[in-house]
Amino acid sequence: MPLSHIDPANYDALLAAKVARTREQLAPFTTSAPTVIPSPPEAFRMRAEFRVWHNGDALDYVMFPPGEPQNPVAITRFPIACAAIQALMPDLLAALREHTELRRKLFQVEFLSTTSGEMLVTLAYHRRLDAAWETAAETLAGQFNLALVGRSRKQKVVIGRDYVTETLHIAGHDYRYRQYDQAFTQPNAAVNRQMIEWACASVAEEGGDLLELYCGNGNFTLPLSRHFNQVLATELAKTSIRAAQWGIAANHIDNVAMIRLAAEEVTQAMSGEREFRRLADLPQPLAAYALNTVFVDPPRAGLDPATVAMVQRFPTIVYVSCNPATLAENLATLSLSHDLSRFALFDQFPYTAHMECGVVLRRR
Repeated sequence: MPLSHIDPANYDALLAAKVARTREQLAPFTTSAPTVIPSPPEAFRMRAEFRVWHNGDALDYVMFPPGEPQNPVAITRFPIACAAIQALMPDLLAALREHTELRRKLFQVEFLSTTSGEMLVTLAYHRRLDAAWETAAETLAGQFNLALVGRSRKQKVVIGRDYVTETLHIAGHDYRYRQYDQAFTQPNAAVNRQMIEWACASVAEEGGDLLELYCGNGNFTLPLSRHFNQVLATELAKTSIRAAQWGIAANHIDNVAMIRLAAEEVTQAMSGEREFRRLADLPQPLAAYALNTVFVDPPRAGLDPATVAMVQRFPTIVYVSCNPATLAENLATLSLSHDLSRFALFDQFPYTAHMECGVVLRRR
């Protein structure tokens, strides 16, 4: 995303072009106009990361044009970052520039913020972090009232905490989420909130039990739990599971069971192909769940053929995709048994070619 392409005056035209391209990709499966959820044109990103460029006494945030790793472009403004990150960037850089212990062999700075302005900064180094660094880092964290993580090869030093706590108001309720350093979180809080509300509205009349694949930190899981008797949520990444379990407890949710399985393993368990000892931790046997709805939010590669076949057995499929191309590949099979009843586009990544899609499929 070259910063030269970021012009709020062009946002509507760029979004319209993306919507048209995505509709064309999915035209074999629906002719209905999608619900389109736009992004704020500025200050929408809750995450940002920059390489750090050293030139004598100078220290700059930089990015690199595609294919030009030796041609750094200094970043003095980053208007797509949320207000808290934009405000912190120059002051933090000035503080790093003035402290030898903090700037020495620093090569990357990462910001993670929340809608309330809570901030986690990660500093990455090409050297071992020692007690002198830790003392300087504690002073820096206190100066800016932030959580701080220092990273180097095989080393992580936490100053305060390695997470932020986000609160999202969704369909009349507040949900608290824990977001960890280097774990995946949705970058655009405004669009994410509306995406979750769309998902909740899509299943409001379903009832029964829900199977969720790729649940992450519980981004959809927590609000969706209001609409089902029981939720079986699966995830493979340990940090995401820890965050989701915290969210379940912090939001006083008692009908969600978490299990650490990959999507392929869930498919094997559902078909009876394999038994997993981890299933013994469920509050009831897998076969006792009345699973009539499945929610999937896979990575860009989409669903593998075996998982497509497994979810095809569900009466209702809610599929959120970050890649319309692989969504279309999966829909080529799913549309043989299901009709597409809802279709939405979410502009999580303004000024890029990426478009987030949501579809609801119901068995004929």
